This record gives sequence, structure tokens and C-alpha cells, in this order.
Amino acid sequence: IMRTAPSNRHGQRLRKRYGRLRSHLFTFLDYPEVGADNNGSERELRPTATYRKVTGGFRSKWGADFFAAVRSIIGTAARRGIDAYQAIKMVVQGNSVLAPT
Repeated sequence: IMRTAPSNRHGQRLRKRYGRLRSHLFTFLDYPEVGADNNGSERELRPTATYRKVTGGFRSKWGADFFAAVRSIIGTAARRGIDAYQAIKMVVQGNSVLAPT
């Protein structure tokens, strides 16, 4: 791909970006724990997108920020094997969901 001379500005921009990011594009080949795609990120965002579509969005910045914070807590807890209710309770009590258990 890098040897091909782009014929338009979009191709030139893409080639330049790949040149800058080249060392990061195939990280998953050296580190098996890194996924080759962004499906995990997409799955993590899906509930938020669904909520936004069903409700028509948030009526306030506070509501959007609160929803994002709660989703973050629940997502982190799920990856650590912690029940969502327990995770929220931990945070309300001033404990971190990230702290070793």
C-alpha cells in the first residue's frame, strides 16, 4: 500500500496517516492479548447508542455525563467480574472499582 502513489488528496492523506501510524497498525501480531479489530470497543458503546436512539438523547449535559459515568463503572466492573450493583455501591462508598480485590 505504501508503495502505491495516490492519485487524489484522500489517498495522499491516508498514505501519510499510515506512514505515521505504521508501527502501531499490526501491534496484535506481537501481542496476542491485543485484538486485531475494535469489536470490543464497538460492543462497549452499543448500549449507549441504543439508549440514545430509544430515548431521543439526553435533555441535559448532567444527564449525559451521569449516564456515561455509570456505564463506565458497570463496564469496568463487568470486565473485573464484579456485580453491577456491588460496583455502584463501592463507588458511592468512596472505593474504586479498579482497586485490587
